[in-house]
Amino acid sequence: NYEEKYPEDAIYEETAPNARVWRTYEDESRIHDANMVEESRDNVDVLLVFAGLFSAVVTTFVVQTSQSLQPDYSAMSASLLYESVLVQRAIANGSSVDTIAPSPLSPNIAFVPATTDVWVNGLWFTSLFLSLTTALFAVLVKQWLHHYVVLPSGTPRERAFTRFLPFLMHLALAIFFAGLVIFLHPLQATLSWSICAATVVVYGAYMVATILPFLFPRCPYRMPLYDLVFFSFCWLIPRVSWEELWRSRRFGNIIIRHLPHLKRRKTRSESESVKQISENLAAEALD
Repeated sequence: NYEEKYPEDAIYEETAPNARVWRTYEDESRIHDANMVEESRDNVDVLLVFAGLFSAVVTTFVVQTSQSLQPDYSAMSASLLYESVLVQRAIANGSSVDTIAPSPLSPNIAFVPATTDVWVNGLWFTSLFLSLTTALFAVLVKQWLHHYVVLPSGTPRERAFTRFLPFLMHLALAIFFAGLVIFLHPLQATLSWSICAATVVVYGAYMVATILPFLFPRCPYRMPLYDLVFFSFCWLIPRVSWEELWRSRRFGNIIIRHLPHLKRRKTRSESESVKQISENLAAEALD
């Protein structure tokens, strides 16, 4: 009951910064945010576990079926060996060697995989790609939910290492996709280019989400790479000779003039929640 929790406001102070209506609103919004984040986090956890198990199952099938996209040299050796035995038997019996049919499997014949094998591998590799992409975005959503409700804690060095770990996982997945494209190219070029295009789209969206908080400090979609990009930008801008790059200093001067404003926006966006909660705690202590 907010009437029992907070004292009545003085006359004409009903809309003051520490009025009862704002403190009640903050309590209700905090409860709403906590419930929303908890529900979303539970759904993402279930999705992440399913994506991991599904990826493991699909990988097991893909390892077996991908062999159908390349020549089976074991079967080729067995067929050529059988043909050699037939030739030797015909010579021993005095029969004509021309009556022996040549082996249908030969290294000189270009290998063409069956249409069904191409479709099966294409569908299963696409399924594996989508499953891993789902796992990537599930991890990102968990990071966004954590950033939405948790205040900054620990030293800057500890926070930097904590933010760097998810980036390593995202980089590992990108390297895996690149290796998958290279692996599939000699087997099936069309499938390889399809996965390459999808990978570019996914990580293009990843880079856009990295840049969005740079332009809009209140953007909730903050990537682990954002801080590194921001501080690199702040370090690079004063040191770049815009006159040599664009043959005009106007563009560089505009960015340098707005750089302090960008820094203030970032600092303000990170400290607003801390200041707000500190003021509320102080007001509750006085009550």
